[in-house]
Amino acid sequence: MKLVIAADHAGFPLKEELRAYLGKAGHEVTDLGAYNTDSSDYPDFAEKIAAALKRGDAPRGILICGSGVGACVAANKIPGIRAGICHDTYSAHQGVEHDDMNVLVLGARIIGFAPAFEIADRFVAAEFIVNEERYQRRFKKVMAIEAKYLCGDGSSSKA
Repeated sequence: MKLVIAADHAGFPLKEELRAYLGKAGHEVTDLGAYNTDSSDYPDFAEKIAAALKRGDAPRGILICGSGVGACVAANKIPGIRAGICHDTYSAHQGVEHDDMNVLVLGARIIGFAPAFEIADRFVAAEFIVNEERYQRRFKKVMAIEAKYLCGDGSSSKA
C-alpha cells in the first residue's frame, strides 16, 4: 500500500523506525518530515499529511506526535480527513472497517516500537466494510456533519 508518514520532533524516532518497518514489509512510504529532533509543530505535519491524501498521493497516512492528541485534533480540522488515535490493534482496524479512518495517529511517548508496528500492520490491512448498511449510514451522517459546517450552516457559537 502507498502511505504517507509524518511526525513532529517528539515523534521523529518512532517515525523513522515505523517508516523502515513498513518499507521492509513492502509498502511504499513517503516521508513528509520531520527529518530530525529539532523542535517542530505537529499542526504543520497534520496539514502535510492531509494535503498529500487530498492530492491522491496515498490513500492513507500515519501521523505521530508526543501523545497523538494534538496531531489528531489538527488533522481532523481538515475536510476529508478522518484521523484516529490508536494505541491498540483493535482500534486500528476497527477505525478503518467501521469509520473509514484514513489517518492513523500515534503517540510516540505512549507506545513503543513493537506495538506501533502491530498497530500499523492492522491499520494498513483493514478495509472499510461497505456491504453493511449500518456502517454506510453512519459514515453518511459523519460526512453530512462535515458538509453542514463547511457550508456555514452550523452553529457559530463556541462549544
